[in-house]
Amino acid sequence: MPLDQIVVVLHRPRDVRNIGAVVRAMKNMGFARLRLVAPAPYEPADLLGIAHRSEDVVAAIERYDDLPAALADARYVVGTSERAHPGRPMRADLRPLAAELLARAAAGPVAVLFGPEDNGLDSAALDRCHAVLSLPADPAYPSLNLAQAALLVLYELRAAAIGPPPPARPAAPATAAEHERFAEVLAAAMDAVGFVKSGDGAAAAALRRLRAMVARAEPDSAELALLTALMREVVKRQGRERV
Repeated sequence: MPLDQIVVVLHRPRDVRNIGAVVRAMKNMGFARLRLVAPAPYEPADLLGIAHRSEDVVAAIERYDDLPAALADARYVVGTSERAHPGRPMRADLRPLAAELLARAAAGPVAVLFGPEDNGLDSAALDRCHAVLSLPADPAYPSLNLAQAALLVLYELRAAAIGPPPPARPAAPATAAEHERFAEVLAAAMDAVGFVKSGDGAAAAALRRLRAMVARAEPDSAELALLTALMREVVKRQGRERV
């Protein structure tokens, strides 16, 4: 079932009550895969006091020290933010997006990423997202509680799952870990050829734009491996020419 491939990822959640409320929302909507990245300390009993009869979800929680590890096997990552982020692939159409995510889940894990309660996802986390979802709240007061936001997204995913089956998708896209490896080699190639000469800030911005462009193309593993190999060859060739 596509819901089995939906992974909820909470990045540095600070309030144990919010973690428990997300567990409850997941149990309500039929989701079981929760990953926590550097969460606030908690005991299972803390979560079960909020999410009654959710022992199975709590027992299956996976904990990670860093976000890249938590997203490594994801074929597609959707971040969430109350703010617009110019230059990033923003989405506000949750209902059609939910159907798209289920279709993508047929090819492998799809991660729905939520940031810390205070400041949300930072630029480094957003760089790992294929799309950034902004829920259509009142612009005068757009900030949603973490668990409320999770419940809205999970509800739409469940509603899409019990509707008509999503269309089949082609070959599985590359994983987040494969995109990370490509970004590392791309950065090394850019440095090797002196692609950006106006400072670290400009280099980071160029890398972010190139990385986003490749992510939009949704290459499969073989295609991204080809690009990665090409960038490695650039680095090697430049190294030989400098000897």
